[in-house]
Amino acid sequence: MRRTKLTILALICATRLFPGIVAAQSADPLPSWNDTAPKKTIRAFFERVTKQGSLDFAPAAERIAVFDNDGTLWAEQPMYFQLAFALDRVKALAPQHPEWKKQQPFKAALEADLKTGFGGSGARFMGRVQHTDAEREWAYDRKSSIGRLDKALDEAQAKGWTIVDMKKDWKVIYPFEEK
Repeated sequence: MRRTKLTILALICATRLFPGIVAAQSADPLPSWNDTAPKKTIRAFFERVTKQGSLDFAPAAERIAVFDNDGTLWAEQPMYFQLAFALDRVKALAPQHPEWKKQQPFKAALEADLKTGFGGSGARFMGRVQHTDAEREWAYDRKSSIGRLDKALDEAQAKGWTIVDMKKDWKVIYPFEEK
């Protein structure tokens, strides 16, 4: 009861101190995206899995989001160091957490199992980000000195994934950019 009251109090304070945040969230959950097909697909997916009564509804405790580290969350230049660090930390801390051997996503990291996120039952959203914006980030994909991504793009298209084009689909890539 006390925790609920504190949470409600924190939300009230946040809405009073930062009304723009609440307004922005209610207006558009993806404000840095252009109104293109990938944005509509993502929003439709989340509406299906969060709406009680929907065939694809998943309770909040069962929802899992998996992101790969190909520049989507962090820039990968000059190298892919954040993912390597995270995997190393999981392996280093695993002896203190034997339950991780059976608990995802730790189990997948410890077993180097990259396909875990694709299997299982329930609704799945699979998307691939194409790095096509050389002005705001880096442009690389099929013909890249960094890494060839043509096989991943071909497989994503063949399996019906949502393909996101950074240049066309995102208004903003980094928070400091003007919208």
